[in-house]
Amino acid sequence: MSKRVHVVAAVIRNAEQEILLALRPSDKHMGGLWEFPGGKCEAGESPQQALIRELHEELGGIAIENPQPLIQVRHDYPDLHVLLDVYEVLSFNGVAHGAEGQQVRWVAPDLLADYQFPAANRTIVSAAQLPRQYLITPEQLNTEQLYTGVEQALEQGCGLLQLRAAHLLEAEYKALARRLQELCAGGVHSSCLKVI
Repeated sequence: MSKRVHVVAAVIRNAEQEILLALRPSDKHMGGLWEFPGGKCEAGESPQQALIRELHEELGGIAIENPQPLIQVRHDYPDLHVLLDVYEVLSFNGVAHGAEGQQVRWVAPDLLADYQFPAANRTIVSAAQLPRQYLITPEQLNTEQLYTGVEQALEQGCGLLQLRAAHLLEAEYKALARRLQELCAGGVHSSCLKVI
C-alpha cells in the first residue's frame, strides 16, 4: 500500500448557514467534482496550520477563526490513500473567492446531495448535514422525566434525538416514542428533529 496522504478540509458556514464548496480543477485528481476547501498537510505542519494556509491560498483573503474538529475520514482510492481531518468553521473574516481560478459556491446543507463529490467527501456531506445538537436520552428515567427532558432539549435547540430506554417495558417505550414523535412533528421543531 502506498503512503497515506494527510489532507485537511473545512466545512465553512456563512451567516445563513450555507456551506462553501469549491470545484476541483479538471487537471487534478478527481477533477470536475465539488469538494470542501482544503489541501495537503506539509511536513512539520499541524492540521490546523495546514488548514489556515490552504484556505488562505485557495480562497484568497479569508481568515478563519476558531476551527473546530468535525470528523476524521480515512479513504482508499485505487490510486491514492487519504486521511482527511475535517474542521467546521463558523466564523471568518474576508470574502471567499476562488484564488486559484476555481469556482466556489455557497450551498444550503439540504442541497448538498445535488452536487457530485469525491467518494472520500461523502461522509463529510453526511456530517455537515447533522444538526449541531444531538440528544441521546439517559437510562433509568421514567417516561414523564424523559418526555420533559426532551421538551427542554427542544427549547434549547436540539436537532436530533435518539431515544434509549431499554429499561422500559415494550408498551411503555412505544407509547413514549409516539408521544415524542408527535411533539417533534408539531411547531418549530418539525423539520429538524428525528426520533431514531
